[in-house]
Amino acid sequence: MPRSTTPAPDLGGFSISLAVADLAASRAFYEAFGFRAVEGGLEADDWVVLRSGEATIGLFHGMFDTNILTFNPTDVRAVQAVLDDVGVELTRRAEPGTDRTSATLVDPDGNPILLDQHYHRGLTAWHDREVERLRALRDYATRRLEALGAS
Repeated sequence: MPRSTTPAPDLGGFSISLAVADLAASRAFYEAFGFRAVEGGLEADDWVVLRSGEATIGLFHGMFDTNILTFNPTDVRAVQAVLDDVGVELTRRAEPGTDRTSATLVDPDGNPILLDQHYHRGLTAWHDREVERLRALRDYATRRLEALGAS
């Protein structure tokens, strides 16, 4: 397979999306060794995203038939362009003109891959800034509490 002459785009976060028969049992199983819900998981949801450190697992009930490798690029169309450049066939192309879009393909061994751009391009940077701001606020509050306890 030829290499692309286009610079490789950022594939963003990676997770495995698991098709599960019993969402509650699967969630309890993964939570037993440290995963915590970060998205979804409400009573009406048939899905939940769990995270432990850098590892992310999506549990999905009744949404698809097989497990899926999932990447969350900030620009799915840039990834699509690189794949087009090297002749990789997509099974579904990204919709034009939307910030929330996706594309799918299958690797040579038949493993489905989802390229899921579900955040506005500026949101990831905003989120990172907010996390840092909240950590700084937490650290400040911790220092103040320690200082009050010492006096």
